[in-house]
Amino acid sequence: MNNPLKKIVIVGGGTAGWLTAGILAAEHNAHRADGLEITLIESPDLKPIGVGEGTWPTMRDTIQSIGISEYDFISCCDVSFKQGSQFVGWCDDTSADSYYHPFVAPHGFGQSNLTKHWQQSKNSTSFAHTVSFQPHLCDYGCAPKQKQTPEYAAVANYAYHLNATKFAQLLQKHCTEKLKVKHIKDHVTGVNGNIDDNIQSISTKQHGNLTAELFVDCSGSSAILLAQHYKIPFINKKDVLFNDTALAVQVPYANANEKIASHTISTAHDAGWIWDIGLPTRRGVGCVYASDYMTDDAAEAQLRAYLSKTLPQNIIKEAKIRKLSFTPGYREKFWHKNCVAVGMASGFLEPLEASALALVELSAKMIAKELPAEQSIMPITAERFNRRFHYRWQRIIEFLKLHYVLSKRSAKYWQDNKATNTIPDRLQQLLALWQYQEPTFNDFTEIEEIFPAASYQYILYGMGFKTQVRATSRRIDNELLSEKLITENQQLCQKYLAGLPTNRELIDHIIHLQMNKKVC
Repeated sequence: MNNPLKKIVIVGGGTAGWLTAGILAAEHNAHRADGLEITLIESPDLKPIGVGEGTWPTMRDTIQSIGISEYDFISCCDVSFKQGSQFVGWCDDTSADSYYHPFVAPHGFGQSNLTKHWQQSKNSTSFAHTVSFQPHLCDYGCAPKQKQTPEYAAVANYAYHLNATKFAQLLQKHCTEKLKVKHIKDHVTGVNGNIDDNIQSISTKQHGNLTAELFVDCSGSSAILLAQHYKIPFINKKDVLFNDTALAVQVPYANANEKIASHTISTAHDAGWIWDIGLPTRRGVGCVYASDYMTDDAAEAQLRAYLSKTLPQNIIKEAKIRKLSFTPGYREKFWHKNCVAVGMASGFLEPLEASALALVELSAKMIAKELPAEQSIMPITAERFNRRFHYRWQRIIEFLKLHYVLSKRSAKYWQDNKATNTIPDRLQQLLALWQYQEPTFNDFTEIEEIFPAASYQYILYGMGFKTQVRATSRRIDNELLSEKLITENQQLCQKYLAGLPTNRELIDHIIHLQMNKKVC
């Protein structure tokens, strides 16, 4: 090879930088003499945001693939198990307004038209509770597996809630000690290279120039390589997704042995929603809102009112609230020349459905799998990467918007979210289609879809959407099979509720096993 790719420099730490470093280093043998040389540089002054506490089930495979023990991860990073999301008050804000988006697909999904059977039944049980056992596990705070279940294995599909700051620290320790990623704490003072050509090196305050064949921009929303150097435009999507601000707070439990929720709780309010994430030692709570519809003071009052339902006033008064502002959108390109952006440097939409860390995983994994061995083919790799991630960002935007467009809430924020000019064309077409047929695999054609058809069914029918019954029958409209599958789901539910520990019991068990290990 004339110009092999041997060195990568990652600019920026935090969860995005260190997760990317870990994925690349594990895949390309950075610990070996013949492996890829990876250097991560981060400013000694910048502190990570530390708010991204929700993940997808993909994180299990990611952490395992880079060589971290699940028990070490859980004990070091204040981890709890996550089995989906619960949406409270999103439809009509009545006392019964609640539904789940679980990680387990409907039982027997694709074998029979469960949607038709559920809609025609006189049972008032929600769609998710009818077709999946996992919402029942969430209702009772159950863990997704038993104490004797091996690391990373599952009875019910699961992800994690975590302390993002501690997660970045664990990744840093593992990457530098086990995977041999070089770590530099220094200030980037310049980017060397013509704007129309590759980056040659980056200048630092104390370590001189750092050269590489590929630079990964994990510098957050400042995007010092992709945006500041290459001037890649930002595509603002605030016309579709209105939220642009969050007030975040960390609070203790009122009782040290209080149940740890097995899911993210997302509660709607007049101009956005509130997240509530339970970790072993505390809760992370945040009020997400659109500044065009709610003032900061009103949002803080909303947040404090929510906290007052479960916590005494003295704890609420002492809580330190942080304001986070963001512009929903993404870069016109994610990979340009020899620079690729990962994490907030590539864009951010909003915290709903925890897509931010998932995009970091997906980005880093595609870079690792398709890393060009020869620099001359990098434009081909970049074009493939950009095409794939433009598709993924569009699908995430559509799925997030779906949560808002079916609401019956009367506040102006919610009514404006239903305006046709704010709904992506493809989502409008799908909503028209789904009036007459349920979402299926055929609606989503990628092998690695961001959100599968099952996820759309959970949101649609959780929000009260109706799919009309056909005038003629199909083989998939099998009432006997549907009834059988729903009965089997009920049996699974009873079995798992009887045999699974609570989230807190399993976490306490794992932490007890790790007490004498000095990993963190």
